[in-house]
Amino acid sequence: MNHFRPRLSKATDGDCDMEKNMKILLAYDESNAAKGAVRVAAVHAKAFGGHLYVVRSMNADLDHNEIERAQRELDEACALFQEAGIEAEARLLVHGVSAGEDIVKFAEEQSIDQIVIGIKKTSRVGKLLLGSNAQYIILKAPCPVTTVR
Repeated sequence: MNHFRPRLSKATDGDCDMEKNMKILLAYDESNAAKGAVRVAAVHAKAFGGHLYVVRSMNADLDHNEIERAQRELDEACALFQEAGIEAEARLLVHGVSAGEDIVKFAEEQSIDQIVIGIKKTSRVGKLLLGSNAQYIILKAPCPVTTVR
């Protein structure tokens, strides 16, 4: 099992300081649940001098216009982060796997330090159940996952 280990840099006085270059993955879409995640990811990126990957996963079977629209939305979100002084880049993942699998694989490949995802509460029973993608990410991610509702 992978455990989160902060990167440490040598300090001149013999103490250890956390390095401020955290890689944060924001699982992004236009849902209300994702809007809260945007705020949390921005706060964390500012606090840790982080690089923010704004990521969306889509099915390869979708219409080309839908894929182009999703890319524009990602680019617009990145532009807002960059205007706020946050280093950000958009990544649209278009593969034949689930969004959860796509995001976990991207996190592994990019050595992501934290994933931020929005989740929605559906009902009393829904408090105990998460969507399949969110559940997959939480259980399989190689790093800590912050959920925002």
